[in-house]
Amino acid sequence: MSYIKGNYTRTIFESNTGYLVGLFKVLETDDEVDYTGKTITFTGYFHELNNIDTYIFYGKVVHHDKYGEQFQVDHYERSKPVEKDAIIEFLTSGLFKGIGEKKAKAIVDVLGRDTLKIILESPNNLILIPGISQNNINMLHSKLKEYEESYEIILYLTEMGFSTKDSMVLYHKYKKQTRKIIEDNIYQIIDEVPDFYFKKIDMIALRNGVLKDDFIRIQAATLYVMSEVSNTYGHCYYSYDEIMLLLPRVLGCEITEERFKEVLLSLEKDMKIVIREDRYYLSEMYEAETFIVKRFRYLSRKKEKDMLLVDESLHQLEEFLGVQYNPTQLEAIEKSYCKDFLIITGGPGTGKTTILRGILELYRMMKHYSFTDLLDKVALLAPTGRAAKRMSEATNFKASTIHRFLKWQKETNRFQVNEYHKSNVEFIIVDEASMIDTLLMNNLLKGISSNCKIVLVGDDHQLPSVGPGQVLRDVIQCNMLPVVELTELYRQGKDSNIISLAYDIRRLDLGKDLFNQEDDLTFIDCKDSEIGSKIGELCETYRDLSYHDFQILVPMYKGINGIDEINKSVQAIYNPIRKDLDSIKVGDVIFQEGDKVIQLTNMPDDNVYNGDIGVIDQISLSKKEIYIDFDGNVVKYTPSSFHQFRLAYAISIHKSQGSEFEVVVIPMVKGYHKMLYQRLIYTAVTRAKKKLYIIGDWNALEMACYNNNEDSRRTTIQDYFISGIK
Repeated sequence: MSYIKGNYTRTIFESNTGYLVGLFKVLETDDEVDYTGKTITFTGYFHELNNIDTYIFYGKVVHHDKYGEQFQVDHYERSKPVEKDAIIEFLTSGLFKGIGEKKAKAIVDVLGRDTLKIILESPNNLILIPGISQNNINMLHSKLKEYEESYEIILYLTEMGFSTKDSMVLYHKYKKQTRKIIEDNIYQIIDEVPDFYFKKIDMIALRNGVLKDDFIRIQAATLYVMSEVSNTYGHCYYSYDEIMLLLPRVLGCEITEERFKEVLLSLEKDMKIVIREDRYYLSEMYEAETFIVKRFRYLSRKKEKDMLLVDESLHQLEEFLGVQYNPTQLEAIEKSYCKDFLIITGGPGTGKTTILRGILELYRMMKHYSFTDLLDKVALLAPTGRAAKRMSEATNFKASTIHRFLKWQKETNRFQVNEYHKSNVEFIIVDEASMIDTLLMNNLLKGISSNCKIVLVGDDHQLPSVGPGQVLRDVIQCNMLPVVELTELYRQGKDSNIISLAYDIRRLDLGKDLFNQEDDLTFIDCKDSEIGSKIGELCETYRDLSYHDFQILVPMYKGINGIDEINKSVQAIYNPIRKDLDSIKVGDVIFQEGDKVIQLTNMPDDNVYNGDIGVIDQISLSKKEIYIDFDGNVVKYTPSSFHQFRLAYAISIHKSQGSEFEVVVIPMVKGYHKMLYQRLIYTAVTRAKKKLYIIGDWNALEMACYNNNEDSRRTTIQDYFISGIK
């Protein structure tokens, strides 16, 4: 690491996070290239720069394709002005309101080279200087002290081991309280500042003298263990023994049971956890589960509207839409208006999505709303962008993701629509509700009025949400809420082999005679080592299909038949590396214009969400930018966001939820081990609309279909409905 010493001259670009690009006049350097006397572009994170101080920037020279050589600053330090002229210039730099050159000169003439020190330590000495008022004195002292403190705090944080960027974030959050908060309990940052996680804070804490068995460290580690168990296994609560077993692995030391009990009691007293008998909850999870139960129970107990008033409108509805619903569909549409809470469930092909338009239109007719009125009164929501798009296509009405509806803000990791700023909609319909985790459902309910009507639509036999909980399954199985189950098959006809296979899987009744009878359902028996070549043959067969219509679904990422390896081999078929196409290597993957990719995170500002599939439209090598086209929405990615997408010729079954494809290919080998279970294969099968290919080992398919003992999630929503909230 080298340094440059000199003066900041001006800013070229500055973000609200403290990142800055500017120009710097070099007076001294130890770099192998002598920049002395030259002005160089620099980049980095800075608290405050002025034209008066001399700075030392530590870092390295990098070459930018567009902007040429830049000095990339890792950290920096400054020295206050010591010469009289420099002090006068500093006092008149604009930092000190009301101090012009005349007053500044008068101050320096009296106080000399120690002017700044005297202002900080003995400000009342300034009263002797002609033309300096008490307001001037107070302002000079407070501003200089603030300036000094802020720099010292940034320096203090960087010396602890925080990056300059993190130091800036912490200072902007806590200001003068930063040092006190760090010294009192550095771990509280985890709860209060986005993107500061236990491992990062713990490493810095240990480096700066916090003992492994420090009480506050054990507290933080306990919360971390509970959170990790939630995110890994989907549980909403934990057992005493489970936490006690995992805690020493995180701490790197043993703790006594007595000490552990003290920690649990202190966390309960501080309302960080909730203890109910032998169940240990993170407070936010306990509050989320109980809030969901209270809201659903309240809505389900509200007085129903008279169904006789709706009967005549149902006939008008069918005539208006030109459809004829079966009795169960009519029941679902009718109850969606008469009840304030309803769950509509059913397997594939039963018309769950089809009746959404009927529900929406009946509500408009009964309320005598115009179509414009509906835009303000009703919200159609789904967990993913693809599911929202399908919902919109089925209803001819705008639909959005739940995150977009709640206005999720990436910088703060908070929803802007919340219990304090609620939406004014009076009716929400949520599709693919099986994908909604406990915390997201809680946030959705908090963001709408307590009297807002709710209809949840989904198939509870599919995979549960990626996040903790299994809300849809719990509220259906409690048998205390209104549920309409659609059973009559519509989507592909009663003789569809794909649909039949899905229901056979649900019944644990798999037979070979269903396969290879018609074109829609094919099993290709082959060895594990042949999976890749068989997939390649199918890719060639369906080469002309749109990227939205052909999809490979794989249970696991790793291994010779995992997502990563299949993506590489299929990329070589669909989009082989060509010299005439721009490409960028990220890790061990080469992305090229034309590649099919999937979004891995929510980016609501760009209207792109986890699970959205697009195509790389353009790569700018000079700017190191990748432009991805998501159905006409072109989103720009820079190197800092390249980790937010990956190749999507093959995707995980979890990522496919909420989507449907004309043709689906599923490799099936015993090497997928614990990922071979019923709900996973059921979800994969139900993604196929017209053709389904399963390739590999029949025994592996049987293993998956008959294994309904996947790790069950520990939740208490059912218990709260049945036994009450304790």
